[in-house]
Amino acid sequence: MSRYRLRMNLQLFAGEKTESATPKKRSDSRKKGQVAKSAEIPGSLILLGCICCLIMLGPFMQEQILAMFGDTLLHRLNMNVTEQNVVALFSNYSIQMLIFLAPIFIFVMIIAFGANYVQIGWLFTLEPLSPKLSKLNPLTGAKGIFGVRSIVEFLKSSAKLTAIGIVVYLVLWSEKDRFLALAHMPVEGIFAFVADLTIRLGLFVAVLLFILAIPDYIYQKYEYEKKLRMSKQDIKDEHKNSEGDPLIKGKIKERQRRMALMRMMQEVPNADVIITNPTHFAVALKYDGTKMDAPTIVAKGQDYLALRIREIAKQNDVMIMENKPLARALYEKTEVGDSVPADLFQAVAEVLAYVYRLKGRR
Repeated sequence: MSRYRLRMNLQLFAGEKTESATPKKRSDSRKKGQVAKSAEIPGSLILLGCICCLIMLGPFMQEQILAMFGDTLLHRLNMNVTEQNVVALFSNYSIQMLIFLAPIFIFVMIIAFGANYVQIGWLFTLEPLSPKLSKLNPLTGAKGIFGVRSIVEFLKSSAKLTAIGIVVYLVLWSEKDRFLALAHMPVEGIFAFVADLTIRLGLFVAVLLFILAIPDYIYQKYEYEKKLRMSKQDIKDEHKNSEGDPLIKGKIKERQRRMALMRMMQEVPNADVIITNPTHFAVALKYDGTKMDAPTIVAKGQDYLALRIREIAKQNDVMIMENKPLARALYEKTEVGDSVPADLFQAVAEVLAYVYRLKGRR
């Protein structure tokens, strides 16, 4: 019973997501559009940028608006209403509106792109837009409504509204005396006061939203890392899927080694000489002056493999010569298929010359 409990506890521990995400898991998540970012940071910066743009381009925009409305009141009241005149009028006004709104649009796009790029870098994917039937599941929707994330979002929105309400109240309360004096001010003064108050409120609210967005980004980063966590079993499965099962890879390597060994043994009968240690090493040499620049190692082995090479050589009448230093040097410096190193040419040439003399070859 205790062993069963121990095994169950080990399985539960292996299934717990306690490990950091692997680079592959992060890459796959990023391709799906799942990244750590806060929507509050671009929103607050866009609001702040729009306010700053209004402050810088205020005189220009005022001039454009007055010119557009002044043209309507001064020159268009007695205009004949025809289809051509109306189309031309609206085309003209559309172009003028586009002219004084274009800087704001461009400014907003630059800020939105920059804020997102700073958070997540360059990312373009259509994966979040792909339709998924799982999103229509009412149980999944209910979990999303009553989940921890929904509670956090509700608390975040409540805190944001409360903070904005306090800021607006304090700003308006500080101007209560000027509000009472608006009845005695000219229209230009009223508009100037409202514009100044609106700009100040916008700046305060934008800065406040940006300050509140920083902890939201930290929370989003924490949630993202928590969601990406993996169990030890997940890491093992990913390793198997990406690089293959180690058992299968081991079997493949073992089969490849056996096939290479069989091919090497098939070359032993074609060798000219087997140089031995005599028991620990065996190296088979072959030389064909019409095809080779230097003698070639066709087989080599140590201990049991060396014994097997000698047995095959005896069965096929291949000469075996004992030369301990030469056999060890060839075994350590060369691989099967390599030519004899230059520093061993003299010793190998003497061995081959002796073999050829015994075989009656020149």
